[in-house]
Amino acid sequence: MAMLPGVARSLDISVPVAGHVISSYAMGVVIGAPLVALVGARLSRRRLLLALQAMFVVGNAASALAPGYGALLVIRFLTGLPHGAFYGVAALVAADMADPARRGRAVAGVFVGLTVAHVVGVPLVTWAGQVLGWRAVYGFITGMELLALVMITCTVPAMMPDPQGSLLREVGALRRPQVWFTLATGAIGFGGMFCVGTYLSAVLLGVTGVPAYVVPLSQSLWGVGMVAGNMAGARLVDISPALAVVVTLVVSTVMLCLFSLCAHNMVLVLIVTSLMGGIIALLPALQTRLMDVAGDAQGLVAALNHSAVNVANAFGAWLGGVVIAAGYGAQDVGWAGAGLSAAGLAVFLIGLLVRRGDGRPVPDSAQELSQLR
Repeated sequence: MAMLPGVARSLDISVPVAGHVISSYAMGVVIGAPLVALVGARLSRRRLLLALQAMFVVGNAASALAPGYGALLVIRFLTGLPHGAFYGVAALVAADMADPARRGRAVAGVFVGLTVAHVVGVPLVTWAGQVLGWRAVYGFITGMELLALVMITCTVPAMMPDPQGSLLREVGALRRPQVWFTLATGAIGFGGMFCVGTYLSAVLLGVTGVPAYVVPLSQSLWGVGMVAGNMAGARLVDISPALAVVVTLVVSTVMLCLFSLCAHNMVLVLIVTSLMGGIIALLPALQTRLMDVAGDAQGLVAALNHSAVNVANAFGAWLGGVVIAAGYGAQDVGWAGAGLSAAGLAVFLIGLLVRRGDGRPVPDSAQELSQLR
Protein backbone atom coordinates (compact mmCIF):
# COMPACT_ATOMS: atom_id res chain seq x y z
CA MET A 1 0.00 0.00 0.00
CA ALA A 2 2.79 2.40 0.90
CA MET A 3 4.41 1.90 -2.52
CA LEU A 4 1.30 2.55 -4.65
CA PRO A 5 2.28 6.07 -5.84
CA GLY A 6 5.69 4.81 -6.97
CA VAL A 7 4.19 1.77 -8.69
CA ALA A 8 1.70 4.03 -10.51
CA ARG A 9 4.40 6.43 -11.75
CA SER A 10 6.75 3.63 -12.81
CA LEU A 11 4.11 1.71 -14.78
CA ASP A 12 2.36 4.85 -16.10
CA ILE A 13 -1.01 4.05 -14.52
CA SER A 14 -3.25 5.85 -12.02
CA VAL A 15 -3.07 5.19 -8.28
CA PRO A 16 -6.58 3.62 -8.19
CA VAL A 17 -5.55 1.23 -10.99
CA ALA A 18 -2.32 0.43 -9.11
CA GLY A 19 -4.53 -0.42 -6.13
CA HIS A 20 -5.84 -3.40 -8.09
CA VAL A 21 -2.46 -5.02 -7.44
CA ILE A 22 -3.37 -5.13 -3.73
CA SER A 23 -6.82 -6.51 -4.51
CA SER A 24 -5.20 -9.16 -6.71
CA TYR A 25 -3.00 -10.36 -3.85
CA ALA A 26 -6.00 -10.44 -1.48
CA MET A 27 -7.97 -12.52 -4.00
CA GLY A 28 -5.02 -14.89 -4.16
CA VAL A 29 -5.18 -15.29 -0.38
CA VAL A 30 -8.93 -16.00 -0.39
CA ILE A 31 -8.74 -18.54 -3.22
CA GLY A 32 -5.38 -20.05 -2.32
CA ALA A 33 -6.00 -20.70 1.37
CA PRO A 34 -8.46 -23.60 0.92
CA LEU A 35 -6.98 -24.75 -2.41
CA VAL A 36 -3.40 -25.10 -1.18
CA ALA A 37 -4.51 -26.65 2.12
CA LEU A 38 -6.41 -29.35 0.25
CA VAL A 39 -3.59 -30.04 -2.21
CA GLY A 40 -1.11 -30.36 0.68
CA ALA A 41 -3.32 -32.56 2.88
CA ARG A 42 -1.03 -35.60 2.41
CA LEU A 43 2.25 -33.72 2.95
CA SER A 44 4.01 -33.37 6.28
CA ARG A 45 3.52 -29.92 7.78
CA ARG A 46 7.26 -29.18 7.63
CA ARG A 47 7.46 -30.04 3.93
CA LEU A 48 4.32 -28.02 3.23
CA LEU A 49 5.75 -24.99 5.06
CA LEU A 50 8.96 -25.19 3.02
CA ALA A 51 7.01 -25.47 -0.24
CA LEU A 52 4.82 -22.48 0.64
CA GLN A 53 7.82 -20.41 1.68
CA ALA A 54 9.55 -21.24 -1.61
CA MET A 55 6.45 -19.94 -3.42
CA PHE A 56 6.85 -16.63 -1.58
CA VAL A 57 10.50 -16.40 -2.66
CA VAL A 58 9.66 -17.00 -6.31
CA GLY A 59 6.64 -14.69 -6.24
CA ASN A 60 8.42 -11.71 -4.70
CA ALA A 61 11.46 -12.14 -6.94
CA ALA A 62 9.16 -12.20 -9.97
CA SER A 63 7.37 -9.08 -8.64
CA ALA A 64 10.67 -7.18 -8.61
CA LEU A 65 11.23 -8.13 -12.26
CA ALA A 66 7.65 -7.68 -13.54
CA PRO A 67 7.80 -6.00 -16.97
CA GLY A 68 4.44 -4.24 -16.70
CA TYR A 69 1.13 -3.75 -14.93
CA GLY A 70 -0.59 -6.85 -16.31
CA ALA A 71 2.30 -9.10 -15.36
CA LEU A 72 2.52 -7.59 -11.87
CA LEU A 73 -1.23 -8.12 -11.38
CA VAL A 74 -0.93 -11.83 -12.20
CA ILE A 75 2.27 -12.30 -10.18
CA ARG A 76 0.79 -10.74 -7.05
CA PHE A 77 -2.27 -12.97 -7.35
CA LEU A 78 -0.03 -16.05 -7.56
CA THR A 79 2.11 -14.78 -4.65
CA GLY A 80 -1.02 -14.47 -2.51
CA LEU A 81 -2.00 -18.11 -3.05
CA PRO A 82 0.27 -19.58 -0.30
CA HIS A 83 -0.43 -16.81 2.24
CA GLY A 84 -3.44 -18.21 4.09
CA ALA A 85 -2.23 -21.82 4.05
CA PHE A 86 1.22 -20.76 5.29
CA TYR A 87 -0.10 -18.93 8.36
CA GLY A 88 -2.62 -21.69 9.05
CA VAL A 89 -0.04 -24.47 8.91
CA ALA A 90 2.53 -22.40 10.81
CA ALA A 91 0.02 -21.88 13.63
CA LEU A 92 -0.63 -25.63 13.81
CA VAL A 93 3.11 -26.38 13.89
CA ALA A 94 3.73 -23.79 16.61
CA ALA A 95 0.88 -25.17 18.73
CA ASP A 96 2.23 -28.72 18.36
CA MET A 97 5.77 -27.67 19.34
CA ALA A 98 4.65 -25.72 22.43
CA ASP A 99 3.60 -26.82 25.89
CA PRO A 100 -0.23 -27.12 25.92
CA ALA A 101 -0.47 -24.44 28.60
CA ARG A 102 1.33 -21.99 26.30
CA ARG A 103 -0.49 -22.89 23.09
CA GLY A 104 -2.11 -19.47 22.74
CA ARG A 105 1.23 -17.69 23.09
CA ALA A 106 2.81 -20.01 20.52
CA VAL A 107 0.06 -19.30 17.99
CA ALA A 108 0.29 -15.56 18.68
CA GLY A 109 4.03 -15.77 18.09
CA VAL A 110 3.34 -16.78 14.50
CA PHE A 111 1.55 -13.47 13.97
CA VAL A 112 4.21 -11.26 15.58
CA GLY A 113 5.53 -10.35 12.15
CA LEU A 114 2.14 -8.98 11.12
CA THR A 115 2.02 -6.71 14.15
CA VAL A 116 5.64 -5.52 14.07
CA ALA A 117 5.21 -4.76 10.37
CA HIS A 118 2.82 -1.95 11.28
CA VAL A 119 5.35 -0.41 13.68
CA VAL A 120 8.48 -0.71 11.55
CA GLY A 121 7.58 -2.11 8.14
CA VAL A 122 5.10 0.52 6.95
CA PRO A 123 7.34 3.55 7.64
CA LEU A 124 10.43 1.68 6.36
CA VAL A 125 8.80 0.59 3.11
CA THR A 126 7.35 4.07 2.59
CA TRP A 127 10.86 5.53 2.84
CA ALA A 128 12.55 2.78 0.82
CA GLY A 129 9.92 2.95 -1.90
CA GLN A 130 10.48 6.69 -2.27
CA VAL A 131 14.30 6.52 -2.22
CA LEU A 132 15.10 3.15 -3.82
CA GLY A 133 11.95 2.34 -5.77
CA TRP A 134 9.38 -0.40 -5.39
CA ARG A 135 11.39 -2.98 -7.34
CA ALA A 136 14.26 -2.69 -4.89
CA VAL A 137 11.82 -3.15 -2.02
CA TYR A 138 10.51 -6.39 -3.54
CA GLY A 139 14.13 -7.48 -3.98
CA PHE A 140 14.79 -6.85 -0.29
CA ILE A 141 11.64 -8.77 0.64
CA THR A 142 12.86 -11.68 -1.49
CA GLY A 143 16.07 -11.74 0.55
CA MET A 144 14.05 -11.84 3.77
CA GLU A 145 11.95 -14.69 2.38
CA LEU A 146 15.12 -16.65 1.60
CA LEU A 147 16.32 -16.09 5.17
CA ALA A 148 12.96 -17.33 6.48
CA LEU A 149 13.27 -20.42 4.27
CA VAL A 150 16.64 -21.22 5.84
CA MET A 151 15.25 -20.64 9.36
CA ILE A 152 12.31 -23.00 8.76
CA THR A 153 14.73 -25.63 7.44
CA CYS A 154 16.91 -25.33 10.54
CA THR A 155 14.30 -24.99 13.29
CA VAL A 156 11.11 -26.86 12.37
CA PRO A 157 11.52 -30.54 13.30
CA ALA A 158 10.91 -33.38 10.86
CA MET A 159 7.29 -34.48 10.86
CA MET A 160 5.65 -37.56 9.45
CA PRO A 161 2.70 -36.94 7.14
CA ASP A 162 -0.67 -37.96 8.53
CA PRO A 163 -1.42 -41.38 6.96
CA GLN A 164 -5.12 -40.64 7.33
CA GLY A 165 -4.85 -37.23 5.73
CA SER A 166 -7.01 -36.77 2.65
CA LEU A 167 -8.99 -34.21 0.74
CA LEU A 168 -12.28 -35.77 1.86
CA ARG A 169 -11.33 -35.66 5.53
CA GLU A 170 -10.33 -31.99 5.31
CA VAL A 171 -13.56 -31.07 3.54
CA GLY A 172 -15.46 -33.07 6.16
CA ALA A 173 -14.58 -30.42 8.75
CA LEU A 174 -16.98 -28.09 6.96
CA ARG A 175 -19.89 -30.20 8.20
CA ARG A 176 -19.25 -28.90 11.72
CA PRO A 177 -21.51 -25.94 12.62
CA GLN A 178 -18.97 -24.53 15.09
CA VAL A 179 -16.41 -24.19 12.29
CA TRP A 180 -18.80 -22.00 10.32
CA PHE A 181 -19.78 -19.93 13.36
CA THR A 182 -16.10 -19.26 14.08
CA LEU A 183 -15.26 -18.37 10.47
CA ALA A 184 -18.31 -16.09 10.28
CA THR A 185 -17.21 -14.38 13.49
CA GLY A 186 -13.91 -13.47 11.85
CA ALA A 187 -15.40 -12.51 8.48
CA ILE A 188 -17.83 -10.09 10.19
CA GLY A 189 -16.12 -9.06 13.43
CA PHE A 190 -12.74 -8.26 11.88
CA GLY A 191 -14.49 -5.99 9.39
CA GLY A 192 -14.68 -3.26 12.01
CA MET A 193 -10.90 -2.86 12.06
CA PHE A 194 -10.68 -2.61 8.26
CA CYS A 195 -13.69 -0.31 8.05
CA VAL A 196 -11.76 2.30 10.05
CA GLY A 197 -8.20 1.39 9.03
CA THR A 198 -8.91 1.91 5.33
CA TYR A 199 -10.06 5.49 5.90
CA LEU A 200 -7.85 6.40 8.87
CA SER A 201 -5.74 8.83 6.83
CA ALA A 202 -8.85 10.51 5.41
CA VAL A 203 -10.26 11.01 8.92
CA LEU A 204 -7.02 12.36 10.36
CA LEU A 205 -6.41 14.79 7.51
CA GLY A 206 -9.99 15.82 6.74
CA VAL A 207 -11.72 15.68 10.13
CA THR A 208 -9.05 15.89 12.84
CA GLY A 209 -6.96 18.30 10.75
CA VAL A 210 -3.55 16.89 11.66
CA PRO A 211 -0.35 17.78 9.78
CA ALA A 212 0.61 15.23 7.11
CA TYR A 213 3.56 13.91 9.16
CA VAL A 214 1.17 12.70 11.87
CA VAL A 215 -0.36 10.08 9.55
CA PRO A 216 2.69 7.75 9.57
CA LEU A 217 2.88 8.27 13.34
CA SER A 218 -0.72 7.12 13.70
CA GLN A 219 0.09 4.00 11.65
CA SER A 220 2.98 3.21 13.97
CA LEU A 221 0.79 3.79 17.05
CA TRP A 222 -1.76 1.41 15.54
CA GLY A 223 1.09 -1.10 15.17
CA VAL A 224 2.18 -0.65 18.79
CA GLY A 225 -1.38 -1.42 19.84
CA MET A 226 -1.33 -4.51 17.63
CA VAL A 227 1.86 -5.81 19.26
CA ALA A 228 0.46 -5.21 22.77
CA GLY A 229 -2.92 -6.68 21.86
CA ASN A 230 -1.32 -9.75 20.33
CA MET A 231 0.71 -10.38 23.50
CA ALA A 232 -2.15 -9.75 25.92
CA GLY A 233 -4.62 -11.70 23.81
CA ALA A 234 -2.26 -14.69 23.70
CA ARG A 235 -2.36 -15.05 27.47
CA LEU A 236 -6.13 -14.79 27.40
CA VAL A 237 -6.27 -17.51 24.73
CA ASP A 238 -4.34 -19.81 27.07
CA ILE A 239 -7.12 -19.32 29.62
CA SER A 240 -9.98 -19.76 27.13
CA PRO A 241 -10.10 -19.11 23.38
CA ALA A 242 -13.83 -18.36 23.63
CA LEU A 243 -13.21 -15.81 26.38
CA ALA A 244 -10.47 -14.19 24.27
CA VAL A 245 -12.85 -13.83 21.30
CA VAL A 246 -15.61 -12.26 23.40
CA VAL A 247 -13.34 -9.83 25.27
CA THR A 248 -11.60 -8.72 22.08
CA LEU A 249 -14.85 -8.03 20.24
CA VAL A 250 -16.36 -6.17 23.20
CA VAL A 251 -13.25 -3.95 23.49
CA SER A 252 -13.20 -3.52 19.72
CA THR A 253 -16.81 -2.32 19.66
CA VAL A 254 -16.12 0.23 22.41
CA MET A 255 -12.91 1.54 20.80
CA LEU A 256 -14.54 1.95 17.39
CA CYS A 257 -17.36 3.97 18.96
CA LEU A 258 -14.80 6.13 20.74
CA PHE A 259 -13.00 6.70 17.43
CA SER A 260 -16.04 8.51 16.02
CA LEU A 261 -16.56 10.48 19.24
CA CYS A 262 -12.89 11.54 19.50
CA ALA A 263 -12.19 12.17 15.81
CA HIS A 264 -12.01 15.95 16.24
CA ASN A 265 -9.34 15.83 18.97
CA MET A 266 -5.83 14.89 17.81
CA VAL A 267 -4.53 13.59 21.13
CA LEU A 268 -7.62 11.53 21.92
CA VAL A 269 -7.96 10.07 18.44
CA LEU A 270 -4.31 8.98 18.42
CA ILE A 271 -4.76 7.28 21.80
CA VAL A 272 -7.89 5.50 20.55
CA THR A 273 -6.10 4.55 17.32
CA SER A 274 -3.38 2.85 19.32
CA LEU A 275 -5.92 0.97 21.43
CA MET A 276 -7.84 -0.11 18.31
CA GLY A 277 -4.74 -2.01 17.21
CA GLY A 278 -5.49 -4.49 19.97
CA ILE A 279 -8.26 -5.91 17.77
CA ILE A 280 -5.54 -8.09 16.22
CA ALA A 281 -5.84 -10.32 19.31
CA LEU A 282 -8.88 -11.77 17.57
CA LEU A 283 -6.65 -13.51 15.01
CA PRO A 284 -4.84 -15.98 17.34
CA ALA A 285 -8.04 -16.39 19.37
CA LEU A 286 -10.03 -17.52 16.33
CA GLN A 287 -7.13 -19.62 15.04
CA THR A 288 -6.93 -21.51 18.34
CA ARG A 289 -10.71 -21.82 18.55
CA LEU A 290 -10.72 -23.43 15.10
CA MET A 291 -8.12 -25.97 16.28
CA ASP A 292 -10.56 -26.99 19.03
CA VAL A 293 -13.65 -27.34 16.84
CA ALA A 294 -12.12 -28.79 13.66
CA GLY A 295 -11.31 -32.20 15.13
CA ASP A 296 -8.78 -34.16 13.05
CA ALA A 297 -9.21 -32.06 9.89
CA GLN A 298 -7.40 -28.89 10.88
CA GLY A 299 -5.37 -27.96 7.80
CA LEU A 300 -8.18 -26.62 5.64
CA VAL A 301 -9.97 -24.90 8.52
CA ALA A 302 -6.78 -23.21 9.76
CA ALA A 303 -6.20 -21.80 6.28
CA LEU A 304 -9.81 -20.67 5.90
CA ASN A 305 -9.35 -18.39 8.91
CA HIS A 306 -7.19 -16.17 6.71
CA SER A 307 -9.71 -16.28 3.90
CA ALA A 308 -12.26 -15.02 6.43
CA VAL A 309 -9.95 -12.16 7.45
CA ASN A 310 -9.57 -11.10 3.82
CA VAL A 311 -13.34 -11.22 3.37
CA ALA A 312 -13.55 -8.91 6.39
CA ASN A 313 -10.96 -6.66 4.77
CA ALA A 314 -12.96 -6.32 1.58
CA PHE A 315 -16.35 -5.98 3.28
CA GLY A 316 -15.15 -3.54 5.95
CA ALA A 317 -13.50 -1.25 3.40
CA TRP A 318 -16.63 -1.39 1.21
CA LEU A 319 -18.95 -0.53 4.09
CA GLY A 320 -16.79 2.41 5.12
CA GLY A 321 -16.93 3.70 1.54
CA VAL A 322 -20.73 3.36 1.55
CA VAL A 323 -20.95 5.44 4.73
CA ILE A 324 -18.82 8.23 3.27
CA ALA A 325 -20.56 8.15 -0.14
CA ALA A 326 -23.93 8.43 1.62
CA GLY A 327 -22.94 11.88 2.84
CA TYR A 328 -22.00 11.07 6.42
CA GLY A 329 -18.76 12.38 7.88
CA ALA A 330 -15.61 10.32 7.39
CA GLN A 331 -15.44 9.86 11.19
CA ASP A 332 -18.72 7.92 11.04
CA VAL A 333 -16.87 4.88 9.70
CA GLY A 334 -16.21 4.24 13.41
CA TRP A 335 -19.92 3.65 14.03
CA ALA A 336 -20.12 1.31 11.05
CA GLY A 337 -17.04 -0.55 12.26
CA ALA A 338 -18.52 -0.86 15.75
CA GLY A 339 -21.64 -2.36 14.21
CA LEU A 340 -19.54 -5.02 12.47
CA SER A 341 -17.67 -5.89 15.66
CA ALA A 342 -20.93 -6.15 17.60
CA ALA A 343 -22.45 -8.32 14.85
CA GLY A 344 -19.41 -10.61 14.97
CA LEU A 345 -19.82 -10.90 18.74
CA ALA A 346 -23.49 -11.78 18.31
CA VAL A 347 -22.64 -14.52 15.80
CA PHE A 348 -20.07 -16.02 18.16
CA LEU A 349 -22.40 -16.00 21.17
CA ILE A 350 -25.14 -17.64 19.12
CA GLY A 351 -22.60 -20.29 18.13
CA LEU A 352 -21.89 -21.03 21.78
CA LEU A 353 -25.59 -21.55 22.39
CA VAL A 354 -26.09 -23.88 19.43
CA ARG A 355 -25.82 -27.59 20.15
CA ARG A 356 -23.09 -29.54 18.42
CA GLY A 357 -24.55 -31.31 15.43
CA ASP A 358 -21.83 -33.87 14.67
CA GLY A 359 -21.31 -35.59 18.02
CA ARG A 360 -17.53 -35.07 17.88
CA PRO A 361 -15.53 -34.09 21.02
CA VAL A 362 -15.47 -30.31 20.77
CA PRO A 363 -15.47 -27.83 23.68
CA ASP A 364 -18.74 -28.01 25.58
CA SER A 365 -20.87 -24.93 25.02
CA ALA A 366 -22.22 -24.89 28.56
CA GLN A 367 -18.69 -25.01 29.96
CA GLU A 368 -17.56 -22.20 27.66
CA LEU A 369 -20.51 -20.02 28.64
CA SER A 370 -19.73 -20.59 32.32
CA GLN A 371 -16.13 -19.50 31.66
CA LEU A 372 -17.41 -16.32 30.03
CA ARG A 373 -19.55 -15.57 33.09
